[in-house]
Amino acid sequence: MAESRNYLRPDVLARISDLELRARYAVEGFISGMHRSPYSGYSVEFAQHREYVPGDDLRRLDWRVYGKTDRFYIKQYEEETNLQAHVIVDCSSSMRYPTQQLRPDRLTKFEYAATLAASMAYLLTHQQDAVGMMLFDDRIRTNVAPQSHHAHLHSIIRQLEQARLEHPSGGKALFAELARNLRRRSIVVIISDLLADADELIAGLQSMRHGNHEVIVMHLLDADERTFPFQDHTLFEGLEAVNQNLLIDPQSLRQGYLAALDAFVTRLRGACAGAKIEFVELSTTDPLDIALRRYFTARSHWVKARA
Repeated sequence: MAESRNYLRPDVLARISDLELRARYAVEGFISGMHRSPYSGYSVEFAQHREYVPGDDLRRLDWRVYGKTDRFYIKQYEEETNLQAHVIVDCSSSMRYPTQQLRPDRLTKFEYAATLAASMAYLLTHQQDAVGMMLFDDRIRTNVAPQSHHAHLHSIIRQLEQARLEHPSGGKALFAELARNLRRRSIVVIISDLLADADELIAGLQSMRHGNHEVIVMHLLDADERTFPFQDHTLFEGLEAVNQNLLIDPQSLRQGYLAALDAFVTRLRGACAGAKIEFVELSTTDPLDIALRRYFTARSHWVKARA
């Protein structure tokens, strides 16, 4: 991008400081849902040891380690370790909208998505969960492996600041590639305007569920795209289709455009519901802290419903 922006904005952090408990509840539902009885039998893979603390289940003490070290250690299993999350952000050309800033406080779709992604990464790393990030357009441009330390958060923000926004969106094959890059079961948050062929999008999103990942789709559009407020003759420029410019009377298209958008979103929402994918609609006019609160509230209800 032309200039570097700090997507971990202080004004946003000041408004989300009390969201940590809500974030914890939302992600704990994912962890507890992995295995209802993770310690019965030997079906769950051993991950690591940790030191015993009063209140731990004595049945999980590793007596072999005690015999060697004279110290008490607890066996910790894969599903008990901290959450692993991947935040996947669309950096295709269409995310540059609006290309002309009419107000200094108005964010482009990518700026909004990047700030949202950084804020989510902040909340998760502060509760010791591992967060990774991918940037994609017609292919994966950046793949930051999940880690949980504070310095890792700056690596994520640096990659967001370096995004180029120069290429068109990908389709089904891209989402299959994204899914192949998820090494273990994770929460996967996709932030995108989803401006691509509906059939390819649906097939691609469904492929993300094949690894039994928990998938959340955040469908982000600019307020202009949601409401089509244009009145006078307007020159529309294609951000992903080179040299595709149309000078038209927007009022003659408004009704048809909004109907087509509604049908598109309704189809995506239904397909996500069928695949047990959370579908969250966002507008760039939504204050970021409100968007996060709305998401974590909805996710808490989702977790309770699946319990």
